[in-house]
Amino acid sequence: MIEIKGIKKRFGDIEALGGIDASIEDAKVFGLIGTNGAGKSTLLKLLSGIIRPDAGEILVDERSVYENTAVKEEILYISDELYFFMNASPKDMIEFYVNLYPKFDKTFCKKLLSGFGLDENRRISTYSKGMKKQLSVILGLSAGTKYLLCDETFDGLDPVMRQTVKSLFAEAILERGLTPVIASHNLREMEDICDHAGLLHQGGIIFSRDIDDMKLSLHKLQCVFKDDNITDDILKKDGLDIVLHKKTGSIHTFTVRGGRDEIINRISTYNPIFQEIIPLSLEEIFISETEVQGYDIKALVL
Repeated sequence: MIEIKGIKKRFGDIEALGGIDASIEDAKVFGLIGTNGAGKSTLLKLLSGIIRPDAGEILVDERSVYENTAVKEEILYISDELYFFMNASPKDMIEFYVNLYPKFDKTFCKKLLSGFGLDENRRISTYSKGMKKQLSVILGLSAGTKYLLCDETFDGLDPVMRQTVKSLFAEAILERGLTPVIASHNLREMEDICDHAGLLHQGGIIFSRDIDDMKLSLHKLQCVFKDDNITDDILKKDGLDIVLHKKTGSIHTFTVRGGRDEIINRISTYNPIFQEIIPLSLEEIFISETEVQGYDIKALVL
């Protein structure tokens, strides 16, 4: 488990992180979402022990990460700015990684290289951006670390490769308890992979929740009524915790907080012509929750 306690970091006059508190559970995918400049990369570098916080502490399995070789052997950071040695091939990088990560699986790595169609003897400098991204993920997964920190890892991958990488993450989570921490500015990209998500804005986490919990407590309800005026009673008098309400033609769409059965039972008393509860997307969940806190997520992320 990763514990982030009161982390602050400045670079000269710029406050990158202004007091971060969060916890990342084992064998779950933590999505760190925010705009460019929100502090995502800085936080990942702190988590990997590359830089030291100005205040607060980061504990990985109850141990400090900074200048702790034993802890760093369990963490691999895939930067958004990929770097490989000059004139190196994947084969050269494998030998380098073997010296850093005791659990590095060369057989597994070469199997993935072959499956992705990457020549282990070819110079990496001749690879495309997407191929370099694939190689970085392959090396990361092969390292056998407990934690994999990914900065915009899916950016530059085509849709097929994105799904392939997500599948590999899922297998590693099930087989060896991998904990991926994925930073992205794209909510839609994180939709089908995150167990938990935190929204980072201007150096602070303004929202961090378990996705399943949010989906169970928030519901999107679409209704059509004989009398549109009845919605005034629903919005003002019924007692339902309505977060958002929109009307498109004759269809009323409510985002409601509460239990599914209770919501259906209350709306049914108004005898709607049509009613249906439909799943909320991650984007819709974050829009609802952050608007309650006074933020416009469309301006922050989308």
